[in-house]
Amino acid sequence: MIQFEITVSGRVQGVGYRYFALHIAEELGISGWVKNTIDGNVKIIAQGDESTLKTYVDYLRLGPTLSRVDKISVHKSDITTVFDIFSVKY
Repeated sequence: MIQFEITVSGRVQGVGYRYFALHIAEELGISGWVKNTIDGNVKIIAQGDESTLKTYVDYLRLGPTLSRVDKISVHKSDITTVFDIFSVKY
């Protein structure tokens, strides 16, 4: 298992992006969390196998219907906490 730290920017707040990210993560069996950031982006910590996480990032590039994804940055990071589920943080 590896961990990706993902930042998504564009029109990603107020358009259901976090719940889109949650739904896809649950379908793919990814654990971690998603939250809005104060600067208007969405931050995601995702844990799973590398090929599944890459598929997840491909879905995140599409986003829900009302979103517009301008940029996604993905960094492989050290796992400090192992998550059992994927959740939305507020």
